[in-house]
Amino acid sequence: MTSGLWELVLQGVWVTIQLLVCSALLATAVSFVVGVARTHRLWIVRFLAGFYTEVFRGTSALVMIFWVFFVLPPAFGWQLVPLWAGTLALGLTYGAYGAEIVRGGLGAVDPAQQEGGIALSFTPWQRMRLILLPQAVPEMIPPFSNLLVELLKGTALVSVMGMGDLAFSGNLVRLALQESAEIYTYILLIYFVIAFLLTRVMRGLEKKLKAGVGKAPRTKKTAVPEPAGIEAGLR
Repeated sequence: MTSGLWELVLQGVWVTIQLLVCSALLATAVSFVVGVARTHRLWIVRFLAGFYTEVFRGTSALVMIFWVFFVLPPAFGWQLVPLWAGTLALGLTYGAYGAEIVRGGLGAVDPAQQEGGIALSFTPWQRMRLILLPQAVPEMIPPFSNLLVELLKGTALVSVMGMGDLAFSGNLVRLALQESAEIYTYILLIYFVIAFLLTRVMRGLEKKLKAGVGKAPRTKKTAVPEPAGIEAGLR
């Protein structure tokens, strides 16, 4: 490929990374808010959180992108740029899946831990912040890593809006070269490299968060005193 076509592909990579970061941040925030709400003591909060997850998990991400980009503007009188429309649609959709990860992670913590917090007169927020989340978050990292890779692949859906992401740029290069095998092979490799780097970063984060969890603090070893009295005389 010529340098101009490579520049077009690199621009698509940058747009994809921007979309991935923005939608991942939104999906993470939604995941924890809705996931914690799924464990709330009030039934109405649990119902609303469950309704959200069922709606967004049961609808197509592609149709949600169409809905946000084409339906919202006439309804509310404003237009989202493709980047923010894609961020909103993908963040809300994948946040629904992440909410179930958070709910499952919190539910996996030993109930005795929470009972201990109650015995110490911790507030619900203190129990969540000091007891539940430190133990649950490390266990959430592997499924969140898989979800992040799925989100990366889902970013290709925004090309239907004419957004110049990696998939859209690859299609333009294909039309320019009249060759599909070469450009789409490169695109597959680029997606694979990004996904591989994401999994390595998430694995490192998992190890960092798990370090020290459930381990007793180290204490200095003290010298054993020499025996005194008759035993000392025998020596």
